[in-house]
Amino acid sequence: MMGSSNSSRRNRMAESEDATTAAGHDFAEHPGSDDVATGEPETETETTDLQAILAYLIRSGQVRILTQGGMTDDDEDEDDHEFYGPMNPPKADPNPDTSGIVNNDIQQQILQQSGRGHKRPRVILPTIPNMMQCREIGANKGQMFTEGDRRAIYCQFLPNHMRTVAKYGHKAFCGTFSRDGNIFLNASQDQNIRIYDTAQGKFNLIKTIRARDVGWSVLDTAFSSDGYMVYSSWSDCIHLCNIYGEHETHEALHLFPGDHSFCIFSLTFSSDNQEVLGGLIQMTALFFICSAHIDAHDDDVNAVSYADNSSHILFSGADDGLVKAWDRRTLREDRPEPIATLAGHADGITFIDTKGDGRYLISNSKDQTIKLWDIRKVSTKEAIEATRKTVAKQRWDYRWQKAPSYVTKMKKLPGDSSLMTYIGHSIRHTLIRARFSPEFTTGQRYIYTGCATGNLVVYDLLTGKIVSKLNGHKACVRDVSWHPYENILVSTSWDGTVGKWEYLYRDESDMDNSIEDDTTSSGSDSDTPISRRTRSNRGFTKMTKKIPKECYLLNHHGLFE
Repeated sequence: MMGSSNSSRRNRMAESEDATTAAGHDFAEHPGSDDVATGEPETETETTDLQAILAYLIRSGQVRILTQGGMTDDDEDEDDHEFYGPMNPPKADPNPDTSGIVNNDIQQQILQQSGRGHKRPRVILPTIPNMMQCREIGANKGQMFTEGDRRAIYCQFLPNHMRTVAKYGHKAFCGTFSRDGNIFLNASQDQNIRIYDTAQGKFNLIKTIRARDVGWSVLDTAFSSDGYMVYSSWSDCIHLCNIYGEHETHEALHLFPGDHSFCIFSLTFSSDNQEVLGGLIQMTALFFICSAHIDAHDDDVNAVSYADNSSHILFSGADDGLVKAWDRRTLREDRPEPIATLAGHADGITFIDTKGDGRYLISNSKDQTIKLWDIRKVSTKEAIEATRKTVAKQRWDYRWQKAPSYVTKMKKLPGDSSLMTYIGHSIRHTLIRARFSPEFTTGQRYIYTGCATGNLVVYDLLTGKIVSKLNGHKACVRDVSWHPYENILVSTSWDGTVGKWEYLYRDESDMDNSIEDDTTSSGSDSDTPISRRTRSNRGFTKMTKKIPKECYLLNHHGLFE
């Protein structure tokens, strides 16, 4: 399965793992055996195998035994077994605690970057017409929109319309834009890595790379700035491939040859492209290609990231619930010591994204929250111990079980040093990713994330509230990527589709998220009322794209709130 449970939970299944390995492989390869079809009696070996499989399923939580009254032995505590269904994520916090944000530098920084930092008299309220007037009369230098004006305008037209630009027959796992936004890289469970040309609004497939030595799926990919990419899977190596050029490079970079007990869930290049930073599962370590290997956490490392372009400071997050910061210049392989440890999550970390300034980062977690951190606010030993104890007590597996309601009802842990907690999305099945919105178009005003319900959720970084929830997929959205210079979002989902989100004007009578499919053509000659109405809507869509007019804002947010 994709992802890993906490080591304490893995240990509870260890007793039955050896007994079920052979049976599990046989069952997977022959799901419909002839013995069952013909009604032949089960042999003693088959009975033993089925018993071992059933024991494993019960111990792992996939099967629960009901008593005569239809209740389990554990149902005495209703709160512990009230689960959130696939289409029922945790409720968003109506009044997020913003005290950590208010007392931190990041508030003014985000206000300034997103065009909300200037206090102006109400007589010159900075509406779009007012900003246009200031530009025309020369109130701004060079008779241009300021960066703040541009970002404030962009934030009024958040993407709200999905167009399906790719459709596969397998789960799609990874999807990210390159730094310049001209390339989009996507990897799916069919063992193919697809490279798309996204320059000037295009989304054209230009190359397909057949991944090698793939177990479950390609789990992560990373760009270099000199035209190469790497990918990882359940393998003892990562692979380096070229993106451009007529020559073909597909080189295996071995980490621990012959050792197949681990995989790499997270990869990223250093700014000079000389190192690849990765997090290892089952070995609780970080590695640097051709450089170093360090023991970093007490459990699987699911996420890694460099703090900024200097590549000196790096972050790691693991199933022990902790986020750690490391200084590359003082890091010793024989005795690694983090420069900061951040505690506050109640379960394992699934992803980390940095703001790019060396100070702030966000972490997505199996406790169904995102947290914003300032590495200058280091957690105390008591806080770290509180996190470790809380994580060790978790008794559910996010890969196949629904999240118990007590997970989201849990109070803030003692010593939680995070600045803000964002609640309203669901983390299940896989290591779902969350990121800062781009600086060029939004001033990093938002945090956005995938969701197990098939949604894409956008939070306001300063208020903690959901400003947009985009529903366009039928299964878990694992990865999300916002174009660095255009107002375009791309979502990668387990329903096998890739969605491209853009802003589309809609009046109040058409409030639902609209979805188009560019991967198939209709090929139909029918002229039913529905088809006529569809063609009419398409014409209306084209017309509204061409005609500038006062627009209804889907998220109802003003320019300078």
